[in-house]
Amino acid sequence: MPASADARQLPEGDLPVGNAASYGSPPSSHPSTPPSPTTSSPSVPSPPTSTLLDISTRLRPRDYTIAHLLDQHIVLTTTQLAHVFFDSPITCQHRLHALRRLRFIDRFVRNRPGTPRPLCWVSGPLSARYVALSGDNTPPTLKALRERQDRIFSSPRLDHLLGINEFFIQLLVHARHNPQTRLARWWSERDTSAAYGRRIHPDGHGVWVDRGQTVGFFVELDRGSEPLGTLVGKFASHRRLRSDGGPSYPVLFVLPSRTREQNLHRRFAEGMDAGVVVATTSPESGTDPAGAVWRLVGNGRHRLTLADLNSSHGQAGPINPGTPTPDQDPLLVLLGDQ
Repeated sequence: MPASADARQLPEGDLPVGNAASYGSPPSSHPSTPPSPTTSSPSVPSPPTSTLLDISTRLRPRDYTIAHLLDQHIVLTTTQLAHVFFDSPITCQHRLHALRRLRFIDRFVRNRPGTPRPLCWVSGPLSARYVALSGDNTPPTLKALRERQDRIFSSPRLDHLLGINEFFIQLLVHARHNPQTRLARWWSERDTSAAYGRRIHPDGHGVWVDRGQTVGFFVELDRGSEPLGTLVGKFASHRRLRSDGGPSYPVLFVLPSRTREQNLHRRFAEGMDAGVVVATTSPESGTDPAGAVWRLVGNGRHRLTLADLNSSHGQAGPINPGTPTPDQDPLLVLLGDQ
């Protein structure tokens, strides 16, 4: 059956998916052709009284997984979702807009001169309700949800958030094409800080599995806006966490250029205490964080894969969640359907 006309009505900013963007930058895109009067962005036809039961027959495990990711990681682009969940970018676009018409998820484009304008997806009224109830929590009010959406849209850290999410999306993409690998844990800055007693505040935390080798890590995304001394200063809290019973995870610094990376290594060499593994990368080394892109501080210029980095979960305790559990897999709902 041919697709309905409104299924092909895509808002300006929703663009064909190309190659995955570098995780050092927010996913980029080029301006799309402005919609004609007959193909303007559709309104959401579902009535305000729609419930999860009303749309239950139209939802699939992939949709529930997207709902959880948007709740935990705030915002993802069409390109990011397409690379992880779909074989066709057009199919992805049509499905996401169908979910929006159901009031399950929502979207925005933040146009600013001289910057990319990817279509950004956020939790909608029904996906937020589903995630809250599935965790036995109170669903947000519509007013609270709208405020959260506006806060995301207005955030000065939006590009940074899209960049750090791209780092983890690239790991999911790698795992999709390499079945012997998987991302066993993906925690946001908020969840990471809470899990480790608020002693550290990295941009994110993950656990990567490659052929049975498990590597936990903390990641810091640098966009070149902070002094190098600020980056070096972040290392001290990780050192204290480990000495107090935290895990022995490498701290990964994702830098915007090779020059910035070299300068950071020089700063670390001036007075770095042993005890915590620190590794760096920049776009010149490659855009796959699972690959041989990591340069260890104090270990010359040789590049290692993520799985090659030394890591130990340590003993689980009040400030150490220990090894990942199956329910922490970011694709849990989707995998459960296989």
